[in-house]
Amino acid sequence: MSDSKMQIDTPSPQPAEIDESLYSRQLYVLGKEAMIRLQNSNILIIGLRGLGLEIAKNVALAGVKSLSIYDPKPTELKDLSTQFYLTEEDVGKPRAAASLSKLSELNSYVPISVVDELSEETLSKFQTVVLTEASLEEQVKINNFTHSNNIKFISTDSKGLFGNVFVDFGTDFTIVDSTGEEPLSGIVSDIESDGTVSVLDDNRHGLQDGDYVKFTEVQGLESLNDGQVYKVTVPGPYAFNIGDVSKLGTYKKGGIYTQVKVPTTVSYQSLVEQLENPEHVIPDFAKFDRPEQLHLGFQALHQFQEKHNGSLPRPLNDEDANEFLHLVKNLATQRKFEGELNEKLLKELAYQATGDIPAINAFFGGLVAQEVLKASSGKFVPIKQFLYFDSLESLPKNFPRTEENTKPIGSRYDAQIAVFGIDFQKAIANVKTFLVGSGAIGCEVLKNWALMGLGSGPEGKITVTDNDSIEKSNLNRQFLFRPKDVGQSKSSVSAKAAVAINKDLEGHIESKADKVGVETENIFDNAFWESLTFVTNALDNVDARTYVDRRCVFFGKALLESGTLGTKGNTQVVIPRLTESYSSSQDPPEKAIPLCTLRSFPNKIDHTIAWSKALFEGYFAEAAENVNLYLTQPNFLEATLKQSGDVKGILQSISDSLNNRPYSFDDAIKWARLEFEKKFNHEIKQLLYNFPEDATTSSGAPFWSGAKRAPKPLVFDINNDDHFHFVVGAANLRAFNYGLKGDQGEPDKSFYKKVIDEVKIEEFSPRSDVKIQANDDDPDPNAQQAVETDELRRLAASLPQPSTLAGYRLNPVDFEKDDDSNHHIEFITAASNARALNYQIDTADRQKTKFIAGRIIPAIATTTALVTGLVQLELYKVADKRDNIEDYKNGFINLALPFFGFSEPIASPKGKYNDKEFDRIWDRFDIKGDVTLQELLDHFEKKEGLEITMLSYDVSLLYASFFPPKKVKERSTMKITELIKTVTKKEIPSHVKTLILEICTDDAQGEDVEVPYITITL
Repeated sequence: MSDSKMQIDTPSPQPAEIDESLYSRQLYVLGKEAMIRLQNSNILIIGLRGLGLEIAKNVALAGVKSLSIYDPKPTELKDLSTQFYLTEEDVGKPRAAASLSKLSELNSYVPISVVDELSEETLSKFQTVVLTEASLEEQVKINNFTHSNNIKFISTDSKGLFGNVFVDFGTDFTIVDSTGEEPLSGIVSDIESDGTVSVLDDNRHGLQDGDYVKFTEVQGLESLNDGQVYKVTVPGPYAFNIGDVSKLGTYKKGGIYTQVKVPTTVSYQSLVEQLENPEHVIPDFAKFDRPEQLHLGFQALHQFQEKHNGSLPRPLNDEDANEFLHLVKNLATQRKFEGELNEKLLKELAYQATGDIPAINAFFGGLVAQEVLKASSGKFVPIKQFLYFDSLESLPKNFPRTEENTKPIGSRYDAQIAVFGIDFQKAIANVKTFLVGSGAIGCEVLKNWALMGLGSGPEGKITVTDNDSIEKSNLNRQFLFRPKDVGQSKSSVSAKAAVAINKDLEGHIESKADKVGVETENIFDNAFWESLTFVTNALDNVDARTYVDRRCVFFGKALLESGTLGTKGNTQVVIPRLTESYSSSQDPPEKAIPLCTLRSFPNKIDHTIAWSKALFEGYFAEAAENVNLYLTQPNFLEATLKQSGDVKGILQSISDSLNNRPYSFDDAIKWARLEFEKKFNHEIKQLLYNFPEDATTSSGAPFWSGAKRAPKPLVFDINNDDHFHFVVGAANLRAFNYGLKGDQGEPDKSFYKKVIDEVKIEEFSPRSDVKIQANDDDPDPNAQQAVETDELRRLAASLPQPSTLAGYRLNPVDFEKDDDSNHHIEFITAASNARALNYQIDTADRQKTKFIAGRIIPAIATTTALVTGLVQLELYKVADKRDNIEDYKNGFINLALPFFGFSEPIASPKGKYNDKEFDRIWDRFDIKGDVTLQELLDHFEKKEGLEITMLSYDVSLLYASFFPPKKVKERSTMKITELIKTVTKKEIPSHVKTLILEICTDDAQGEDVEVPYITITL
């Protein structure tokens, strides 16, 4: 066997039950096999201060087999700075035991226990051991045991705005899937004798040198289809090479290539070895030289502690810092460190050594928990082997720190005061902030805010709003919620949970269940927005984010943005008059599936799922809605006959729904069986009648080639699960439409068979008048084929009169992906798979179908925690009122790789008129009071040197220079509010205190120039 091909035989873990209703979003990140491996892993976490608890929380939510915790040390008041499951009442109690009950509530599938003592016998029971805030001596001792006994080992520590993690997964660790991305696949257009594979229609294959692929459906080189895997080299984006295939035959046509994830083996060194010669993952390339410095610094901290009976350097104490620096220099000499020591950086590490910051713990809590999942599942690339991270830029510049104001004051915030100083702590407590959304990111944000004491001061306030209610699938990552909370308001429950973490928030946090949008501007009015210090988005859709962004721009408020997608996450900070806004950049639109492909020529499962989702909507939502419109709107028929589009289809749908309505569940089953025949047999036969298997194009090439796969009609078989569940799903959904009683529990196949056997199936008879679009670029022949008005009127006349059905209504189905009892995903999966069987496409299970049809965003608690930590690090800068764009950072991370990227925000663009510069995003002309139109025109001419040529409010034109003089004269004396009422014929809502007017202007030279909009404050 040559080195370009190999046989892959990856053993699968033993199957296990996975609660998909709980873990659905995480399943789309990890996959079923990784989840099963996870459920066979026993994890030990040593140390349960803030960092240890963050890791434990994320690991418990992920669903391991068991989680054990060890920390017999007594709780101190300062632990409450970051440990959200401890309260004042727990001071003096062992940290692990005091945290157990609340930690156990996170996931009923994960038993959590407290370990009484650490011994080699105890350690040997676990697959992964995590140490937090342990002495270097303890780390080395435990790692020596784990390394020699093939137990995965992680140690991590945080000191103020600094943190580190060390990973050792043994000498022989297998990575099953390094990226977690969906395997690439595509259609082959040619394979040359030297092994060069060209892909169809200039589609980029996306492969890289060293990737592996396998083939199916290749004709002429059939031996390529035997399951062997070929290593590729990539000469370009539209072709790849698999090595010489000249002896295998000659390529004729067809073929699908699919990327294969080949396991790789990685070797890790022990901690002792790595202390001498560390291997670093660099999280911030702007600080590429810091890991080596911090590597020495963290070791020196351990030496300082040993020398001072466990005590760390005191905050901003120069005596301690100088002693610490001396230890660093000695270490640097011993390790033959060749660089220049950054004494300012290292002194800060000493000053912050007793600090404990929620944001840093959230960052490392997410990062380390993901490493635990990698250790358990083999999914994604682990850290190799050290990672050091700091956020020194989050230190306040406008609140000077001194040795005096960083001393402990005997409060729960002492570990934060040690880093930021008491003055900045008070500033944080007195902010007024708005959290939009309290789902996964929102829960993490509120937890961090509660720990920080944000908004808890005499002038502080947190407002949180979310119009959604809690569902079971939320519990896997929205960690402030419990099973008993399902059905309740997210914002209300999360606000109460934040108060439970920190009672200082009582009376300072308000929850609302209102959607933030135009329709609630009377609730979130001018006074509300103007009172805010900053805004945080925790939303899951672009439209809502864009609206909040517009409000922040209008009111000049900073906005903290973030989002996650599986193991990927991003953060963006929007600062008034400094940065661009969230709306300044847009993601490219998703590539739509061409209608021609969807209707007649699918070639992958995504196509058949999209088709079946559309079929679902047409059968059970649109048909019922059309019927109800017909029965309730007197002019519905007349209006429908005048409109463009599929008028015939609408009328036929109403006719079928009313003239062939079921009167029993048996009728619904019979209808479903007939629809199966129509969709998967007759329509396929009609397609093959129009385009026979031996059809050719106008150029003489085979019609069924390339992306076109010749389909085969299905013969109904009740013992085929997809056939059967199409009928079950369709029958139950039709029964729902008509208010009939469907299946109660599992369907009885024998009952279905009895009913189906009574159905008369008519033989297919091809129709010569049916036209089918052959190519995406061709005009749709059915769109051009005018339907005779008389035919439509005959169809309309066949409908029963609404008066004969007074009060009769159908129940349209509202698609809900997360309820497995409602038959929605059952139908879509069965319909998609049946169509896939028509076209010889590999079918998909319910999980994958739900993911695609439901447009589910994959999510996992680890990424959410880490991204929220990064957002909070930017919050400190916002609270410090920084006015230098270089102080801020936008971030992008991918925990699967792992990859970290940070960049300075993009500056807001500038414009110019009459030699005056303005900010295109943040500037506006502010006019106080309700002036007349003439006063407004005069103001701009005299003060700005601008002639207003057009003035508009919303979509209404209030003034234009081309208006007749009489109209201009009439309007010139009107107040702006009066003018708006006159033109729009609507009253200005009472809550509106600011009017926005758009203008077109000419400058002093008479040239048309772009200028800001006008705001008139009433």
